[in-house]
Amino acid sequence: MNPPSISRRAFLQGSALAVTASAASRAGAAGLPEAPLQQSPLTQPPLSPANGRPYQPVVTLNGWTLPWRMKNGVKEFHLVAEPVVREIAPGMKANLWGYNGQSPGPTIEVVEGDRVRIFVTNKLPEATSVHWHGQRLPNGMDGVAGLTQPGIPPGQTFVYEFTARRAGTFMYHPHADEMVQMAMGMMGFWVTHPRDPKFMRVDRDFVFLMNAYDIEPGAAVPKVNTMLDFNLWTWNSRAFPGIDPLVVRQNDRVRIRIGNLTMTNHPIHLHGHEFNVTGTDGGWVPPAARWPEVAADIAVGQMRAIEFDATEEGDWALHCHKAHHTMNAMGHGVPTMIGVDQSAVAGKIARLIPDYMAMGDKGGAMGDMEMPLPENTLPMMGGRGPYGAIEMGGMFSTVKVRRNLARDDYRDPGWYRAPAGSVAREWRGEAPAAHAAPGGHHEHP
Repeated sequence: MNPPSISRRAFLQGSALAVTASAASRAGAAGLPEAPLQQSPLTQPPLSPANGRPYQPVVTLNGWTLPWRMKNGVKEFHLVAEPVVREIAPGMKANLWGYNGQSPGPTIEVVEGDRVRIFVTNKLPEATSVHWHGQRLPNGMDGVAGLTQPGIPPGQTFVYEFTARRAGTFMYHPHADEMVQMAMGMMGFWVTHPRDPKFMRVDRDFVFLMNAYDIEPGAAVPKVNTMLDFNLWTWNSRAFPGIDPLVVRQNDRVRIRIGNLTMTNHPIHLHGHEFNVTGTDGGWVPPAARWPEVAADIAVGQMRAIEFDATEEGDWALHCHKAHHTMNAMGHGVPTMIGVDQSAVAGKIARLIPDYMAMGDKGGAMGDMEMPLPENTLPMMGGRGPYGAIEMGGMFSTVKVRRNLARDDYRDPGWYRAPAGSVAREWRGEAPAAHAAPGGHHEHP
Protein backbone atom coordinates (compact mmCIF):
# COMPACT_ATOMS: atom_id res chain seq x y z
CA MET A 1 0.00 0.00 0.00
CA ASN A 2 1.12 3.53 -0.74
CA PRO A 3 1.18 6.77 1.25
CA PRO A 4 -2.13 8.66 1.31
CA SER A 5 -3.20 11.13 -1.33
CA ILE A 6 -1.27 14.30 -1.96
CA SER A 7 -2.54 17.83 -1.37
CA ARG A 8 -4.06 19.70 -4.25
CA ARG A 9 -4.03 23.10 -2.63
CA ALA A 10 -1.59 24.64 -5.12
CA PHE A 11 -3.74 23.53 -8.02
CA LEU A 12 -6.84 24.99 -6.54
CA GLN A 13 -5.24 28.28 -5.55
CA GLY A 14 -4.14 28.78 -9.13
CA SER A 15 -7.51 27.93 -10.63
CA ALA A 16 -10.23 30.36 -11.48
CA LEU A 17 -13.06 28.42 -9.91
CA ALA A 18 -16.46 29.95 -10.02
CA VAL A 19 -19.08 28.84 -7.55
CA THR A 20 -22.54 29.04 -9.04
CA ALA A 21 -24.37 31.32 -6.66
CA SER A 22 -27.78 29.81 -7.36
CA ALA A 23 -26.55 26.30 -6.55
CA ALA A 24 -24.15 26.97 -3.69
CA SER A 25 -25.31 27.55 -0.18
CA ARG A 26 -23.96 30.55 1.68
CA ALA A 27 -21.83 28.33 3.92
CA GLY A 28 -20.45 26.40 0.97
CA ALA A 29 -19.59 29.54 -0.99
CA ALA A 30 -17.50 30.80 1.93
CA GLY A 31 -14.58 28.67 0.81
CA LEU A 32 -13.87 25.46 -1.06
CA PRO A 33 -12.35 22.51 0.76
CA GLU A 34 -9.24 21.01 -0.71
CA ALA A 35 -9.59 18.49 -3.54
CA PRO A 36 -6.87 15.91 -2.78
CA LEU A 37 -5.21 14.20 -5.71
CA GLN A 38 -4.31 10.52 -6.01
CA GLN A 39 -1.91 9.23 -8.64
CA SER A 40 -0.84 5.80 -7.35
CA PRO A 41 -2.71 2.87 -8.94
CA LEU A 42 -2.27 0.72 -5.82
CA THR A 43 -4.73 -0.01 -3.03
CA GLN A 44 -4.50 2.66 -0.33
CA PRO A 45 -4.91 2.02 3.41
CA PRO A 46 -8.40 2.51 4.91
CA LEU A 47 -9.05 6.11 5.96
CA SER A 48 -10.05 6.03 9.60
CA PRO A 49 -12.39 8.90 10.52
CA ALA A 50 -10.55 11.70 12.33
CA ASN A 51 -13.77 13.58 13.05
CA GLY A 52 -17.50 13.19 12.68
CA ARG A 53 -19.35 10.02 13.66
CA PRO A 54 -17.23 6.86 14.09
CA TYR A 55 -17.35 3.99 11.61
CA GLN A 56 -15.34 1.02 10.34
CA PRO A 57 -13.74 2.23 7.08
CA VAL A 58 -13.67 0.28 3.83
CA VAL A 59 -10.70 -0.59 1.60
CA THR A 60 -11.10 0.42 -2.06
CA LEU A 61 -9.40 -2.12 -4.32
CA ASN A 62 -6.72 -0.25 -6.33
CA GLY A 63 -8.25 2.97 -5.05
CA TRP A 64 -8.68 5.30 -2.09
CA THR A 65 -11.17 7.21 0.09
CA LEU A 66 -11.74 10.94 -0.36
CA PRO A 67 -10.72 12.99 2.72
CA TRP A 68 -13.23 15.54 4.02
CA ARG A 69 -13.53 18.47 6.39
CA MET A 70 -16.19 19.20 8.97
CA LYS A 71 -17.71 22.68 8.73
CA ASN A 72 -20.49 23.72 11.09
CA GLY A 73 -21.53 20.10 11.49
CA VAL A 74 -21.55 19.38 7.75
CA LYS A 75 -19.16 16.88 6.14
CA GLU A 76 -17.66 18.59 3.08
CA PHE A 77 -15.99 16.89 0.10
CA HIS A 78 -14.54 18.25 -3.11
CA LEU A 79 -14.56 16.28 -6.37
CA VAL A 80 -12.78 17.52 -9.49
CA ALA A 81 -13.98 16.00 -12.77
CA GLU A 82 -11.01 15.97 -15.11
CA PRO A 83 -8.97 14.03 -17.69
CA VAL A 84 -6.74 11.44 -16.01
CA VAL A 85 -4.16 8.83 -16.99
CA ARG A 86 -4.93 5.42 -15.47
CA GLU A 87 -2.53 2.49 -15.57
CA ILE A 88 -4.83 -0.41 -16.52
CA ALA A 89 -2.01 -2.85 -15.69
CA PRO A 90 1.79 -2.62 -15.88
CA GLY A 91 2.60 -2.08 -19.55
CA MET A 92 -0.52 -0.15 -20.48
CA LYS A 93 -1.95 3.28 -19.63
CA ALA A 94 -5.25 4.73 -20.77
CA ASN A 95 -6.31 8.34 -21.22
CA LEU A 96 -9.59 8.48 -19.32
CA TRP A 97 -11.85 10.95 -17.55
CA GLY A 98 -12.27 10.64 -13.79
CA TYR A 99 -12.17 12.50 -10.51
CA ASN A 100 -9.26 13.78 -8.42
CA GLY A 101 -6.59 12.16 -10.54
CA GLN A 102 -8.07 8.69 -11.01
CA SER A 103 -10.75 6.61 -12.63
CA PRO A 104 -12.86 5.59 -10.82
CA GLY A 105 -12.92 8.56 -8.49
CA PRO A 106 -12.27 8.21 -4.77
CA THR A 107 -14.73 6.39 -2.52
CA ILE A 108 -16.92 8.69 -0.42
CA GLU A 109 -17.65 7.39 3.10
CA VAL A 110 -20.27 8.92 5.37
CA VAL A 111 -22.48 7.81 8.26
CA GLU A 112 -26.24 7.42 8.26
CA GLY A 113 -27.70 10.79 9.26
CA ASP A 114 -24.67 12.83 8.14
CA ARG A 115 -25.36 16.13 6.46
CA VAL A 116 -23.02 16.14 3.45
CA ARG A 117 -21.95 18.87 1.04
CA ILE A 118 -20.08 17.85 -2.10
CA PHE A 119 -18.45 20.49 -4.29
CA VAL A 120 -17.96 19.35 -7.89
CA THR A 121 -15.53 21.29 -10.08
CA ASN A 122 -15.67 20.58 -13.79
CA LYS A 123 -12.30 20.52 -15.54
CA LEU A 124 -13.63 18.55 -18.51
CA PRO A 125 -14.11 20.06 -21.98
CA GLU A 126 -17.92 19.61 -21.76
CA ALA A 127 -20.68 19.99 -19.18
CA THR A 128 -21.16 17.27 -16.59
CA SER A 129 -23.27 16.42 -13.53
CA VAL A 130 -23.12 13.90 -10.69
CA HIS A 131 -25.93 11.49 -9.90
CA TRP A 132 -25.79 9.97 -6.40
CA HIS A 133 -26.98 6.50 -7.35
CA GLY A 134 -29.34 4.99 -4.78
CA GLN A 135 -29.61 7.97 -2.43
CA ARG A 136 -32.84 9.36 -1.08
CA LEU A 137 -32.38 13.09 -1.50
CA PRO A 138 -34.12 16.28 -2.64
CA ASN A 139 -35.06 16.07 -6.30
CA GLY A 140 -32.84 19.00 -7.24
CA MET A 141 -29.77 17.15 -5.91
CA ASP A 142 -30.29 14.02 -8.04
CA GLY A 143 -27.84 15.10 -10.74
CA VAL A 144 -29.74 14.53 -13.98
CA ALA A 145 -28.67 17.31 -16.36
CA GLY A 146 -31.64 19.00 -17.98
CA LEU A 147 -34.16 17.33 -15.66
CA THR A 148 -33.15 18.25 -12.12
CA GLN A 149 -30.33 20.74 -12.73
CA PRO A 150 -28.44 22.50 -15.51
CA GLY A 151 -25.19 20.80 -16.50
CA ILE A 152 -22.05 22.02 -14.76
CA PRO A 153 -20.24 24.03 -17.47
CA PRO A 154 -16.48 23.59 -17.92
CA GLY A 155 -14.54 25.65 -15.38
CA GLN A 156 -17.43 25.99 -12.93
CA THR A 157 -18.17 24.45 -9.55
CA PHE A 158 -21.58 23.30 -8.35
CA VAL A 159 -22.41 22.12 -4.85
CA TYR A 160 -24.71 19.25 -3.87
CA GLU A 161 -26.07 19.09 -0.34
CA PHE A 162 -28.27 16.47 1.30
CA THR A 163 -28.54 14.15 4.29
CA ALA A 164 -27.36 10.53 3.93
CA ARG A 165 -30.65 9.03 5.05
CA ARG A 166 -29.98 5.29 4.93
CA ALA A 167 -27.00 3.02 5.38
CA GLY A 168 -25.89 0.99 2.41
CA THR A 169 -23.75 0.60 -0.69
CA PHE A 170 -24.05 3.19 -3.44
CA MET A 171 -22.12 4.82 -6.27
CA TYR A 172 -21.90 8.08 -8.19
CA HIS A 173 -21.63 8.84 -11.89
CA PRO A 174 -22.68 11.49 -14.42
CA HIS A 175 -26.08 11.84 -16.01
CA ALA A 176 -24.74 14.26 -18.62
CA ASP A 177 -23.53 12.87 -21.95
CA GLU A 178 -23.32 9.71 -19.91
CA MET A 179 -22.57 7.33 -22.79
CA VAL A 180 -19.33 9.20 -23.42
CA GLN A 181 -18.50 10.16 -19.87
CA MET A 182 -19.03 6.71 -18.39
CA ALA A 183 -17.22 5.08 -21.33
CA MET A 184 -14.34 7.38 -20.42
CA GLY A 185 -14.34 6.15 -16.81
CA MET A 186 -16.35 8.66 -14.79
CA MET A 187 -17.73 6.90 -11.73
CA GLY A 188 -17.03 6.33 -8.05
CA PHE A 189 -18.13 4.34 -5.00
CA TRP A 190 -20.20 5.66 -2.07
CA VAL A 191 -20.63 3.90 1.29
CA THR A 192 -23.05 5.11 3.96
CA HIS A 193 -22.11 3.37 7.20
CA PRO A 194 -24.76 2.52 9.82
CA ARG A 195 -25.23 4.94 12.70
CA ASP A 196 -24.33 2.13 15.12
CA PRO A 197 -20.74 1.05 14.28
CA LYS A 198 -21.45 -2.39 15.78
CA PHE A 199 -24.27 -3.10 13.33
CA MET A 200 -23.17 -5.86 10.92
CA ARG A 201 -19.56 -5.11 11.73
CA VAL A 202 -16.98 -7.08 9.77
CA ASP A 203 -13.21 -7.36 10.03
CA ARG A 204 -12.41 -6.41 6.43
CA ASP A 205 -14.64 -4.51 4.05
CA PHE A 206 -13.56 -4.24 0.38
CA VAL A 207 -15.23 -2.24 -2.40
CA PHE A 208 -14.80 -2.05 -6.16
CA LEU A 209 -16.72 -1.07 -9.29
CA MET A 210 -16.81 -3.15 -12.45
CA ASN A 211 -16.24 -1.17 -15.62
CA ALA A 212 -15.22 -1.94 -19.20
CA TYR A 213 -13.38 -0.23 -22.03
CA ASP A 214 -12.85 -0.70 -25.74
CA ILE A 215 -9.29 0.38 -26.47
CA GLU A 216 -7.63 -0.71 -29.70
CA PRO A 217 -4.20 -2.39 -29.37
CA GLY A 218 -1.61 0.37 -29.40
CA ALA A 219 -4.16 3.09 -28.56
CA ALA A 220 -4.84 4.83 -25.23
CA VAL A 221 -8.29 6.44 -25.61
CA PRO A 222 -11.44 4.28 -25.29
CA LYS A 223 -13.82 4.01 -28.23
CA VAL A 224 -16.80 5.74 -26.63
CA ASN A 225 -19.40 4.53 -29.16
CA THR A 226 -18.92 0.84 -28.33
CA MET A 227 -22.13 -0.59 -26.89
CA LEU A 228 -21.36 -4.22 -26.03
CA ASP A 229 -18.16 -5.57 -27.59
CA PHE A 230 -15.61 -4.26 -25.09
CA ASN A 231 -12.11 -5.72 -24.95
CA LEU A 232 -10.93 -4.65 -21.48
CA TRP A 233 -12.96 -5.91 -18.52
CA THR A 234 -11.80 -4.18 -15.37
CA TRP A 235 -12.31 -3.70 -11.66
CA ASN A 236 -11.79 -0.07 -10.71
CA SER A 237 -10.27 0.46 -14.17
CA ARG A 238 -7.59 -2.18 -13.54
CA ALA A 239 -7.19 -5.52 -15.33
CA PHE A 240 -5.35 -8.57 -14.02
CA PRO A 241 -2.42 -8.81 -13.39
CA GLY A 242 -2.87 -5.16 -12.38
CA ILE A 243 -5.61 -5.89 -9.83
CA ASP A 244 -4.34 -6.14 -6.25
CA PRO A 245 -5.19 -9.20 -4.09
CA LEU A 246 -7.75 -8.97 -1.30
CA VAL A 247 -5.64 -9.81 1.76
CA VAL A 248 -7.49 -11.17 4.80
CA ARG A 249 -6.66 -12.87 8.06
CA GLN A 250 -7.84 -16.43 8.54
CA ASN A 251 -11.25 -16.53 10.24
CA ASP A 252 -11.88 -12.84 9.53
CA ARG A 253 -15.44 -11.90 8.66
CA VAL A 254 -15.08 -10.39 5.19
CA ARG A 255 -17.44 -8.18 3.19
CA ILE A 256 -16.94 -7.42 -0.51
CA ARG A 257 -19.13 -4.70 -2.00
CA ILE A 258 -19.35 -4.70 -5.81
CA GLY A 259 -21.05 -2.30 -8.21
CA ASN A 260 -21.64 -2.88 -11.91
CA LEU A 261 -21.33 0.07 -14.32
CA THR A 262 -20.63 -2.01 -17.43
CA MET A 263 -23.18 -2.83 -20.14
CA THR A 264 -23.71 -6.47 -19.15
CA ASN A 265 -24.15 -8.68 -16.10
CA HIS A 266 -21.26 -10.34 -14.27
CA PRO A 267 -21.52 -13.60 -12.25
CA ILE A 268 -18.81 -13.05 -9.63
CA HIS A 269 -17.45 -16.35 -8.32
CA LEU A 270 -15.39 -16.92 -5.16
CA HIS A 271 -13.41 -20.13 -4.83
CA GLY A 272 -13.03 -22.14 -1.64
CA HIS A 273 -15.79 -20.48 0.39
CA GLU A 274 -19.52 -20.02 0.22
CA PHE A 275 -20.91 -16.58 0.99
CA ASN A 276 -24.20 -14.86 1.74
CA VAL A 277 -25.63 -11.98 -0.24
CA THR A 278 -26.19 -9.47 2.56
CA GLY A 279 -26.80 -6.22 0.73
CA THR A 280 -28.42 -4.92 -2.45
CA ASP A 281 -29.16 -1.51 -3.88
CA GLY A 282 -32.15 -1.35 -1.58
CA GLY A 283 -30.19 -1.86 1.63
CA TRP A 284 -29.33 -4.73 3.92
CA VAL A 285 -30.95 -8.10 3.34
CA PRO A 286 -32.73 -9.25 6.54
CA PRO A 287 -30.95 -12.33 8.02
CA ALA A 288 -33.91 -14.61 7.34
CA ALA A 289 -33.94 -13.60 3.65
CA ARG A 290 -30.24 -14.03 2.88
CA TRP A 291 -29.21 -16.81 0.57
CA PRO A 292 -25.97 -18.79 0.23
CA GLU A 293 -23.99 -18.64 -3.01
CA VAL A 294 -20.59 -19.31 -4.50
CA ALA A 295 -21.35 -17.03 -7.46
CA ALA A 296 -23.54 -13.92 -7.42
CA ASP A 297 -24.83 -12.41 -10.65
CA ILE A 298 -24.65 -8.64 -10.59
CA ALA A 299 -26.75 -6.93 -13.22
CA VAL A 300 -26.12 -3.59 -14.90
CA GLY A 301 -26.49 -0.70 -12.50
CA GLN A 302 -26.73 -2.95 -9.44
CA MET A 303 -24.78 -3.15 -6.20
CA ARG A 304 -24.23 -6.28 -4.13
CA ALA A 305 -22.58 -6.91 -0.76
CA ILE A 306 -21.41 -10.46 -0.08
CA GLU A 307 -20.05 -11.75 3.23
CA PHE A 308 -18.17 -14.86 4.32
CA ASP A 309 -15.92 -16.18 7.05
CA ALA A 310 -12.43 -16.66 5.62
CA THR A 311 -11.88 -20.03 7.24
CA GLU A 312 -9.74 -21.68 4.56
CA GLU A 313 -6.11 -20.64 4.22
CA GLY A 314 -4.73 -20.21 0.69
CA ASP A 315 -4.90 -18.12 -2.48
CA TRP A 316 -8.50 -18.29 -3.68
CA ALA A 317 -9.58 -17.05 -7.10
CA LEU A 318 -12.22 -14.30 -7.29
CA HIS A 319 -13.41 -13.62 -10.84
CA CYS A 320 -16.22 -13.00 -13.27
CA HIS A 321 -17.49 -16.31 -14.59
CA LYS A 322 -18.00 -15.06 -18.15
CA ALA A 323 -14.92 -16.59 -19.76
CA HIS A 324 -14.16 -13.73 -22.13
CA HIS A 325 -14.29 -11.30 -19.19
CA THR A 326 -11.16 -12.92 -17.78
CA MET A 327 -9.17 -12.03 -20.89
CA ASN A 328 -7.53 -8.75 -21.79
CA ALA A 329 -7.62 -7.16 -25.25
CA MET A 330 -8.35 -10.02 -27.64
CA GLY A 331 -9.47 -10.21 -31.24
CA HIS A 332 -13.06 -11.45 -31.33
CA GLY A 333 -12.94 -12.08 -35.09
CA VAL A 334 -10.20 -14.72 -34.95
CA PRO A 335 -11.32 -17.98 -36.65
CA THR A 336 -11.33 -21.24 -34.69
CA MET A 337 -8.34 -23.32 -35.84
CA ILE A 338 -8.62 -26.33 -33.52
CA GLY A 339 -7.63 -29.45 -35.47
CA VAL A 340 -6.41 -27.49 -38.52
CA ASP A 341 -2.95 -28.46 -39.76
CA GLN A 342 -1.21 -25.12 -40.34
CA SER A 343 2.32 -26.46 -40.79
CA ALA A 344 2.51 -25.92 -44.58
CA VAL A 345 1.09 -22.42 -44.64
CA ALA A 346 2.98 -21.43 -41.47
CA GLY A 347 6.29 -22.12 -43.20
CA LYS A 348 5.34 -19.89 -46.13
CA ILE A 349 4.18 -17.04 -43.89
CA ALA A 350 7.31 -17.30 -41.75
CA ARG A 351 9.42 -16.57 -44.82
CA LEU A 352 7.64 -13.18 -45.03
CA ILE A 353 7.11 -12.57 -41.30
CA PRO A 354 10.00 -14.17 -39.35
CA ASP A 355 8.22 -13.88 -35.94
CA TYR A 356 5.00 -15.52 -37.17
CA MET A 357 3.68 -18.34 -35.00
CA ALA A 358 0.87 -20.67 -36.02
CA MET A 359 -1.58 -20.80 -33.12
CA GLY A 360 -4.91 -22.24 -32.18
CA ASP A 361 -4.65 -25.74 -33.66
CA LYS A 362 -4.49 -27.29 -30.18
CA GLY A 363 -6.65 -24.69 -28.39
CA GLY A 364 -6.14 -21.16 -27.22
CA ALA A 365 -3.80 -21.54 -24.24
CA MET A 366 -0.91 -19.07 -24.38
CA GLY A 367 1.22 -20.64 -21.64
CA ASP A 368 4.62 -18.98 -21.61
CA MET A 369 4.49 -17.91 -25.27
CA GLU A 370 5.29 -14.28 -25.94
CA MET A 371 4.20 -12.51 -29.10
CA PRO A 372 5.23 -9.08 -30.34
CA LEU A 373 2.51 -6.57 -29.42
CA PRO A 374 1.98 -2.92 -30.26
CA GLU A 375 3.20 -0.52 -27.60
CA ASN A 376 0.75 0.19 -24.79
CA THR A 377 -1.05 -3.14 -25.32
CA LEU A 378 -1.72 -5.82 -22.72
CA PRO A 379 -1.46 -9.52 -23.59
CA MET A 380 -4.69 -11.52 -23.28
CA MET A 381 -3.30 -12.87 -20.02
CA GLY A 382 0.08 -12.51 -18.41
CA GLY A 383 0.06 -12.93 -14.66
CA ARG A 384 2.36 -15.52 -13.14
CA GLY A 385 1.68 -17.64 -10.10
CA PRO A 386 3.73 -20.11 -8.09
CA TYR A 387 3.10 -22.86 -10.67
CA GLY A 388 3.57 -20.86 -13.90
CA ALA A 389 1.41 -18.64 -16.09
CA ILE A 390 -2.03 -17.77 -14.72
CA GLU A 391 -4.19 -18.02 -17.81
CA MET A 392 -6.57 -15.25 -16.85
CA GLY A 393 -6.71 -11.48 -17.27
CA GLY A 394 -9.45 -8.89 -16.94
CA MET A 395 -11.85 -9.35 -14.02
CA PHE A 396 -9.71 -11.63 -11.89
CA SER A 397 -7.92 -11.41 -8.57
CA THR A 398 -7.26 -13.55 -5.51
CA VAL A 399 -8.46 -13.55 -1.92
CA LYS A 400 -5.32 -14.31 0.07
CA VAL A 401 -6.25 -15.89 3.39
CA ARG A 402 -3.42 -16.10 5.90
CA ARG A 403 -3.19 -16.93 9.57
CA ASN A 404 -1.44 -14.60 12.02
CA LEU A 405 -1.88 -11.38 10.04
CA ALA A 406 -2.24 -8.20 12.07
CA ARG A 407 -5.74 -6.73 12.20
CA ASP A 408 -5.00 -3.87 9.77
CA ASP A 409 -2.31 -5.58 7.72
CA TYR A 410 -3.28 -5.49 4.02
CA ARG A 411 0.20 -6.09 2.59
CA ASP A 412 0.51 -8.77 -0.07
CA PRO A 413 1.90 -11.83 1.77
CA GLY A 414 3.16 -13.45 -1.43
CA TRP A 415 2.01 -16.80 -2.79
CA TYR A 416 0.55 -19.45 -0.54
CA ARG A 417 2.84 -22.35 0.35
CA ALA A 418 0.61 -25.39 0.28
CA PRO A 419 1.41 -28.15 2.82
CA ALA A 420 3.28 -31.09 1.34
CA GLY A 421 0.98 -33.59 -0.33
CA SER A 422 -1.95 -31.18 -0.62
CA VAL A 423 -1.40 -30.06 -4.25
CA ALA A 424 -2.97 -31.81 -7.25
CA ARG A 425 -0.31 -33.99 -8.84
CA GLU A 426 0.35 -36.40 -11.69
CA TRP A 427 -1.10 -39.88 -11.33
CA ARG A 428 1.72 -42.39 -11.86
CA GLY A 429 -0.13 -45.62 -11.13
CA GLU A 430 -1.68 -48.00 -13.60
CA ALA A 431 -4.27 -46.61 -15.99
CA PRO A 432 -6.77 -48.32 -18.31
CA ALA A 433 -6.31 -48.09 -22.08
CA ALA A 434 -7.54 -44.76 -23.44
CA HIS A 435 -10.30 -44.77 -26.05
CA ALA A 436 -11.27 -41.94 -28.32
CA ALA A 437 -14.81 -40.61 -28.06
CA PRO A 438 -17.03 -41.35 -31.09
CA GLY A 439 -16.10 -38.88 -33.81
CA GLY A 440 -13.13 -37.57 -31.80
CA HIS A 441 -9.41 -37.95 -32.28
CA HIS A 442 -7.00 -39.73 -29.98
CA GLU A 443 -3.35 -38.84 -30.10
CA HIS A 444 -0.95 -41.59 -29.17
CA PRO A 445 2.24 -40.52 -27.35
